Amino acid sequence: MLSEVVTVCSQTTMKAIIQRVTKATVTVGEEQISSVGRGLCVLLGISVEDTQRDVDYIVRKILNLRLFEDDSGRAWTKSVMDRDFEVLCVSQFTLQCILKGNKPDFHSAMPAELAQPFYNSFLENMRSSYKPELIKDGKFGAYMQVHIQNDGPVTIELTSPTGPADPKQLSKQEKQQQRKEKTRSKGPSELTRDKGNLRSRQDPNASSGAEGDVSSEREP
Repeated sequence: MLSEVVTVCSQTTMKAIIQRVTKATVTVGEEQISSVGRGLCVLLGISVEDTQRDVDYIVRKILNLRLFEDDSGRAWTKSVMDRDFEVLCVSQFTLQCILKGNKPDFHSAMPAELAQPFYNSFLENMRSSYKPELIKDGKFGAYMQVHIQNDGPVTIELTSPTGPADPKQLSKQEKQQQRKEKTRSKGPSELTRDKGNLRSRQDPNASSGAEGDVSSEREP
């Protein structure tokens, strides 16, 4: 009885399995549909409750996850966009599986007739947010063979938030998250300059750093 209540009350979300790869390909039958070099392979599971908000969140996370090293070899510092790497996206409804005993149930997955245009909008969002020629795709609804050469291995499981339904609160949360990601992407010199500007605005008499120079920027 308890398990039935949990199943009914649980909220489904968009799910993505993100793998850092050195190479990934999709074939249907004997035909190779897509191929990417170093970058990401994304398996995406769309639920019946997903909206544009889920798409926006997942797309932003995929493109900004810091899964790569920088030019000096420091790990976890660069995103796929920072490195101009490719992304292979594959629709995978089985990520929405709910087990009933040992039998998989896929009722929480969005029906194919709705999922296909929804998935296409996800791809459009990815391409408009990045370089469209670097976003590759499998073949929706086809029986695909996905060959993944996982780099690391590195695999990240991502789900869209189930947070409050209030639009104002959702907008506030999204802006806060975007500010955090923008701050992380700044280098040390940029952060130091921003802090200096903030101190100058708060204290009109604070020195700007130049000899004998006093900030003239004052609050009205």
